[in-house]
Amino acid sequence: MTIKHIAPAEAFAMLSHGAILVDIREADEWRREHIPLASHHALSTIELHPPKAAGAVIFHCRSGNRTTANAQRLAATVPGAKVHVLEGGIEAWRDAGLPTVRDARQPIEIMRQVQIVAGSLVAVGTALGVLVHPGFLAVPGFVGAGLAFAGITGSCAMARLLAFAPWNRVPLTSANA
Repeated sequence: MTIKHIAPAEAFAMLSHGAILVDIREADEWRREHIPLASHHALSTIELHPPKAAGAVIFHCRSGNRTTANAQRLAATVPGAKVHVLEGGIEAWRDAGLPTVRDARQPIEIMRQVQIVAGSLVAVGTALGVLVHPGFLAVPGFVGAGLAFAGITGSCAMARLLAFAPWNRVPLTSANA
């Protein structure tokens, strides 16, 4: 199956002709910013909850990398549909001046939080190891081992811990109860 990469302007035009736009980012990314016309089907659960489509389907993520890497898998969720990938993802869509819905009250994405915490721990641990006591060098070593383990297993303990932080808790409403 041929999967065509298309520019945001072409995708926008296709939407007025019945194409559907599917955002494959995770829920925390979706809540922070999304394209108003897109339906949300997270990559992690897309086989369990595939989009309903018969015509043209345009998949997108943040930058286009995740969608491109999983294009065949995504296409398999919509058999018979003409599958497209939004080149450059929501970033390119926004850069093209097309509309997005942004909620700055939502926390930044969990993986960006992991990067901030891990980078800070490495920098502080290294500085303390050089300036105070070499024993502090165990901190960046531990963080590095944790990141390597996360990469190998696909399971990030720091992300799971950060999900419990008060700013990452989704308030329970009647809509998500």
